[in-house]
Amino acid sequence: MKNILERLEDRRAQARQGGGVKRIEAQHARGKLTARERLELLLDTHSFEEFDMFVEHRSSDFGMDRTKIPGDGVVTGWGTINGRKVFVFAKDFTVFGGSLSEAHAQKIIKIQDMALKVRAPVIGLFDAGGARIQEGVAALGGYGEVFKRNVIASGVIPQISVIMGPCAGGDVYSPAMTDFIFMVRDRSYMFVTGPDVVKTVTNETVTSEELGGAKVHTTKSSVADGAYDNDVEALLQIRRLMDFLPSNNLDGVPEIPSFDDPNRGDESLDTLIPDNPNQPYDMKELILKVVDEGDFFEIQEAFAKNIVTGFARIEGRTVGIVANQPMVLAGVLDADASRKGARFVRFCDAFNIPIVTFEDVPGFLPGTAQEYGGLIKHGAKLLFAYSEATVPLVTIITRKAFGGAYDVMASKHIGGDVNYAWPSAQIAVMGAKGAVEIIFRQDLGNPDKIAARTKEYEDRFMSPFVAAERGYIDEVIVPHSTRRRIARALAMLRSKQSERPWKKHDNIPL
Repeated sequence: MKNILERLEDRRAQARQGGGVKRIEAQHARGKLTARERLELLLDTHSFEEFDMFVEHRSSDFGMDRTKIPGDGVVTGWGTINGRKVFVFAKDFTVFGGSLSEAHAQKIIKIQDMALKVRAPVIGLFDAGGARIQEGVAALGGYGEVFKRNVIASGVIPQISVIMGPCAGGDVYSPAMTDFIFMVRDRSYMFVTGPDVVKTVTNETVTSEELGGAKVHTTKSSVADGAYDNDVEALLQIRRLMDFLPSNNLDGVPEIPSFDDPNRGDESLDTLIPDNPNQPYDMKELILKVVDEGDFFEIQEAFAKNIVTGFARIEGRTVGIVANQPMVLAGVLDADASRKGARFVRFCDAFNIPIVTFEDVPGFLPGTAQEYGGLIKHGAKLLFAYSEATVPLVTIITRKAFGGAYDVMASKHIGGDVNYAWPSAQIAVMGAKGAVEIIFRQDLGNPDKIAARTKEYEDRFMSPFVAAERGYIDEVIVPHSTRRRIARALAMLRSKQSERPWKKHDNIPL
């Protein structure tokens, strides 16, 4: 028996070496950790249970039968993050460049199936060169099996992708169908076709970083939800994110002990709104002062900065935050902000995460660029997402709520449960100046008349009380009580149920 155990340990040691010492050293020289080192950081100490350590590919073409390495380029299994169960796979770049073979795909598929059975999240760490060319259609078939399971699991269990090296070709589409994608700056990139193919087809000369680096995907394409400086920071932030997320769509949000008094007031909020309605202020200041312990995990921070999305806690329970940002484009809704907001709202709704909306929006961004870019359809995505949401919706209008954007931002009319306004709120079809110039066009030559009409319009419509008189606003609240009001509203809404007609699925304006 002793010999058998020694042989087992030898085989395990060989598998843990991956592509060997030289390739591990090369990985470290690039500033990257190995697949197993990454999993050690991501998961609780000694919690990782590995599956399929000894799996090898079955290809015999192009001399592959003479090159077999245990594990076949991916490390799979399950473990815990702060005591909560997660399933993981980590591509091993030291083994065949992490390329996907039929056997490699089967390892990932096994993890996906098991995660769905036990309703636990899946985290994938990507560092690979795409499909294994020597296997041809067998590798492509493996991709298809993985993609299908991404779709089946969508909205049932959270799926997180972390891009920690190359991710090209078919490899990009599995992350693209997961809930969140994070990247490592200067070391990771994603693209369907690489720089060489781009050069051949379009005659463009571009580097991997320029084509699909973290900066591109966090600021321009919105493919990635965040980027970090190195492997360690990325993995620690994923641990932090997982503390906000439910394990599945039925468990409800995680709840942790909170030492932040839900009745805590903050007098500084009473002076947050400037006297000049055109002067910006930082909406993130409000968010940080209202949520538990100032802990806010922002999603897509570098993209469409005129809207802010992310996770926080109220009374120890996760909430999704959506907020217009007056510091950027006056908080206006454009196509990018609408898509960003809609995607986040739909995630929260799928996993029963209540949504708190802070509103200061002067409308939708005008102009040919926006109209040609499909602002109508993109704006409708945010409207659709809020309207279909059945989770608790609490809205606070801090200042401007103009035009159709007022409706879109979780208004009472499309399903907002509790809608508050600060005394500084202005709820109207448009700003007073623009409204008066349309209504009283005949008086445009008389500045005194226009000034009087503007004052009249402001007094009548540019306050929260007209909306409150009609019940569209549940109450006008003092700013320093915002945290207490939100906490009480969410506690009241905890048992909310919403009946909707049966449908196979909706048809959101994609």
